[in-house]
Amino acid sequence: MDTQIIRTRLNQSTLELVQGDITKQDTDAIVNAANSSLLGGGGVDGAIHRAAGSDLLKETSQLGGCATGTAKISAGYRLKAKHIIHAVGPVYRPNDEQSAKLLASAYRHSLELAVAHHVKTISFPAISTGVYGYPLKEAAPLALKTVLDFMRDHADITLARFVLYDAAAMQAFATALTALVAATPDIQFEKK
Repeated sequence: MDTQIIRTRLNQSTLELVQGDITKQDTDAIVNAANSSLLGGGGVDGAIHRAAGSDLLKETSQLGGCATGTAKISAGYRLKAKHIIHAVGPVYRPNDEQSAKLLASAYRHSLELAVAHHVKTISFPAISTGVYGYPLKEAAPLALKTVLDFMRDHADITLARFVLYDAAAMQAFATALTALVAATPDIQFEKK
């Protein structure tokens, strides 16, 4: 079965959407949708900790936790990615604009850490859309706009890939990206 990849170009950078397993990505860094303890958990966080091995927990237990809306970086250990950026998104609260600010901040902090550590390629999950309950329909446009806005000003990120767990997430992000491309002249879908 072929995996669908949707690509857009912004200047010399690429943003991709792909359905798959973030632990198998070969980008310089992957982003972990972590909890504030950084000690592992369920969903993406648990999968990354299992795939990276026990040395990851040894390192993250020394990082002193992480505030919501921010991120910290560790080694990738047994993953293909050299780094893991642990981003803590918000627990969703309907009609709370602070949730949106914190989610955007988690993506931005991840990218700032990536640039500071000379990461050129990065893979993101859909932060906060699992057990933290952020609706995909609201999270997708916010995540995509935040990442594309950052890439517009930071050409050192050459690839930002959203690795989406299932078809519903892929569809939500594809719909949001189509609307964003239509409204933003400097972003183009890559021809196949």
